[in-house]
Amino acid sequence: MIFQAQRWLPNRELRVVGDSAFSALEWLHALAQQNITVVTRLRLDAALYEPAPFRPPGTNGRPRKKGKRLSTLRQVLERKATHWQRLTVPGWYGEGDRVIEVCSRTAVWSHTGLLPVPIRWVLIRDPQQRFDPQALLCTDLTQNPLTIVSWFVRRWQVEVTFQEVRRTLGVETQRQWAEHAIARTTPCLLALFSLVTLLADRLVRQSTLPLPQDAWYRKARPTFADALAVVRQQYWRQKGFRLSRRPDHVGKLPRALRESLIYALCRAA
Repeated sequence: MIFQAQRWLPNRELRVVGDSAFSALEWLHALAQQNITVVTRLRLDAALYEPAPFRPPGTNGRPRKKGKRLSTLRQVLERKATHWQRLTVPGWYGEGDRVIEVCSRTAVWSHTGLLPVPIRWVLIRDPQQRFDPQALLCTDLTQNPLTIVSWFVRRWQVEVTFQEVRRTLGVETQRQWAEHAIARTTPCLLALFSLVTLLADRLVRQSTLPLPQDAWYRKARPTFADALAVVRQQYWRQKGFRLSRRPDHVGKLPRALRESLIYALCRAA
């Protein structure tokens, strides 16, 4: 799929972000050969090495693929002499800016029987110990730690999007039997998610997006369910409940009752 996207967009730089399931040497090596940048998690006990030493011309034997064995990231984490750099990461998993401490170096990740991959690793820890230390890798050695962490954090927005379309728009629960029908409706539902988001953003700019509150839960920001309900309410009011502008025409329902019914139906639909 990634190679197909590269063929479709030959002039674009592709950066692939994944979780620990994509931290595989064969996969990373295949994408690195095509100049595709990959950012994934890295095990704290991964075998890291220095780059292969310079090989003088005329040297006999098989060329080396890696150099001297380096300390594991767990050892770097526990070492008191490790130098940590403080960074402020914007949009940390939907919580706003987060201050973290990082340590970053370049190395060669290698395993017996597999091709080595040059990487830049980033070791992350929280000064307030709100999450366990973790490590990331990037196949582009020129990127700085803040850029690598920011790319990885953006993955959360994609995961939240898929969760919302499953819960509110019915993705993966369509009532079709044919695979072609599911293949047609799924892109339409994802496009509907984008349309609702854009319309809700326009309502926010017009200050017409309320934020409903409950006694047991205080929300600081609207969710997609709130945005979907407001978009429904806006269109139902304009299309289905529009009254005549002539003063001699009387509505069947009082305005307050009508608005209350629309508000309730939009969140129950």
